[in-house]
Amino acid sequence: MSVIQKIKGFADMFPEDSRAFTRMEDAARLIFGRYGFGELRIPVLERTELFAKGIGEDTDVVGKEMYTFTDRGDRSLTMRPEATAGALRACIEAGVIEPGKPSRYYAFGPMFRYERPQKGRMRQFHQIDAELLGSAEPQADVEVILMLRDYLAELGIGELTFELNSLGCRECRPEYRAALTAFFEALDHEKLCEDCRRRMHSNPLRVLDCKVPNCKALVKDAPAIGDHLCGGCRDHFSAVLALVDSAGLTYTLNPRLVRGLDYYQRTTFEVTSGAIGSQTAVAGGGRYDGLVKLLGGPDAPGVGFACGMERLAMLMDKQEAPRPDFYLAVTDTREGSGALNAALLLAHKLRQRGLSGDCDYTAGSMKSRLRHAGRTGARKCYILGAEEFDAGQVTIKDMDEGEQMKIALAAFDN
Repeated sequence: MSVIQKIKGFADMFPEDSRAFTRMEDAARLIFGRYGFGELRIPVLERTELFAKGIGEDTDVVGKEMYTFTDRGDRSLTMRPEATAGALRACIEAGVIEPGKPSRYYAFGPMFRYERPQKGRMRQFHQIDAELLGSAEPQADVEVILMLRDYLAELGIGELTFELNSLGCRECRPEYRAALTAFFEALDHEKLCEDCRRRMHSNPLRVLDCKVPNCKALVKDAPAIGDHLCGGCRDHFSAVLALVDSAGLTYTLNPRLVRGLDYYQRTTFEVTSGAIGSQTAVAGGGRYDGLVKLLGGPDAPGVGFACGMERLAMLMDKQEAPRPDFYLAVTDTREGSGALNAALLLAHKLRQRGLSGDCDYTAGSMKSRLRHAGRTGARKCYILGAEEFDAGQVTIKDMDEGEQMKIALAAFDN
């Protein structure tokens, strides 16, 4: 019979891998909690229209990459490709968003996009997401940027580059889109990739984000959005830069940074690393004023970010599993002696005392059991042989010092 294998682009994570994810989640609860963010858990499955409206129908995510299907109720449903739209849907539905009254939430979990699997990019991937809702001030932008810096520092990740840009707003961006379209129209269209030929009219900012080398070379002289910002956007971004300077954050201005989702405006940022191959972005985000209203909520501003957990894991130092406190070895091989039952109860009592460890319920020789205890890394080996069981005792061997002693099993009853 053939073995059923996992789907391409989806990964199994055993303890040596999942430890890094647990560490990221614990660090998020610690650092984000200091900033007043609370944990939000949202569904993996949402109505397709949420992402079509929120992310943008002309984006690659919506147009090419979503896992979408029709359920038995004839509803179009989608496995979430990102977290912000779902988080905002939840907050709108719960009525917790109020302009001028900031609320802060974070979430983590799996996302799904049908992309070509490669290092640092899977079809099921995981993100840590943070959203600050209700504040339009530049201080809110800087708060989430500094929180992201603190979070990455808590994970021990260094040698990262923060890139910042402003994408303008609904007032000034149309002028910039027109300037971009005019620039692209003057190019030799045949030299642009198929996606960029389509985007140059429907979503010209996305052409700036194309990774195809030929397209990157052609658009390097495209107009910069910084030259087309309105006074309000210019003042907002200047305030953001002054604040991050005051906070001592080292960053790079990147006028080509547009992100991949349509809802971003004004401040946008990305954190990159040169240590994980071609997929250099490990985190990114920005301001999305107008998105809450677009999804049916109040006209409340918002700013947030997401971290790719698989990519962060590639940059984190590997941590060994915690050393177990005990290994309980049964060496009484007599059939029906009751030693295995006594071992189960003893292990349970040790765990109730807050100790961690393993018990092997297959009786074996002293030599083989001590060898296995050494492989587990246990601090102490509890040995229950025929002599110990008959005497109502257990031998405790210190695996570091080699010393051992006997103690009554009844001593663990208290």
